[in-house]
Amino acid sequence: EVQLQASGGGLAQAGGSLRLSCTASGFSFDDYAIGWFRQAPGKVTKGVSCINNRDGSTYYADSVKDRFIISRDIVENTVTLQMNNLKPEDTAVYYCAADYVLDGPGDYDYWGQGTLVTVSS
Repeated sequence: EVQLQASGGGLAQAGGSLRLSCTASGFSFDDYAIGWFRQAPGKVTKGVSCINNRDGSTYYADSVKDRFIISRDIVENTVTLQMNNLKPEDTAVYYCAADYVLDGPGDYDYWGQGTLVTVSS
């Protein structure tokens, strides 16, 4: 059974930090990219960051560049999103998702449940 378990959300003050984790099981972790997405209240879901587990390449949305750091642990099948210098506009439900990289660009294949991040001003 494929599972993506997101955890680590919570309440932080502006300027603070939170760490989100996404633990995967049920598929070949090394052949997937893991992405983090977020949906703010009343807004569409947007991509935040992703990492290609095959080569370690990363992507960051401009809104989080230089503040968020994505990393992976191939042994633990976990991707971590370290969120620093948080801003109230980072408040959202955060989701992790997995995309099979060997079939080229396309929709993400698996999605986890969301974890809520709330940043107070």
